[in-house]
Amino acid sequence: MIEQPPTPIVRLVEVEPHEHHDWLARMEAAFAAGVSDAGLQPGDQPIPHADEMAEMMQGPGEVLHLVVDDHVVGGAAVTDVTDGRRGLELFFVDAGHHGGGVGGRAWDAIEARYPDTRVWETDTPYFEQRNIHFYVNRCGFHIVEFFHPGHLPPEGSGADHPGPDRSFRFEKVMSTTPA
Repeated sequence: MIEQPPTPIVRLVEVEPHEHHDWLARMEAAFAAGVSDAGLQPGDQPIPHADEMAEMMQGPGEVLHLVVDDHVVGGAAVTDVTDGRRGLELFFVDAGHHGGGVGGRAWDAIEARYPDTRVWETDTPYFEQRNIHFYVNRCGFHIVEFFHPGHLPPEGSGADHPGPDRSFRFEKVMSTTPA
């Protein structure tokens, strides 16, 4: 019988101001790897760039490291939206840590960190099949909108990227337990 490796325990650790540059560089590398994994060339599709995301690091919400066995293996940025809604603005697992349960455990930890969330929102580019699978099949999100040149995101929504990129918007409505 083949033994399965232990399921990783993922801790969420707030990113300190002196760590912003490194977090942003790792985020950019993770998104660039997604473009490459999809068989696309760098520049074929817009990805979040560190210089564009630096402002987000100063805004409301939290920027987090995903930590397994005292090693940073990814990151997440979570913002408060309004009225019980939160945005998962960025979520990434570093290359070399995919497929081992880190992403799922990290998502579980994020949900546990924000138990008052009624609805989660996020988006991902159309070509990120691994992300689409993860959000829909692992995390329980539903695709609620598809953005393309004929249906652009609302101005200021956070999903308003320059150029003709295409992306899915997801929502996850959290179950409520009667008091």
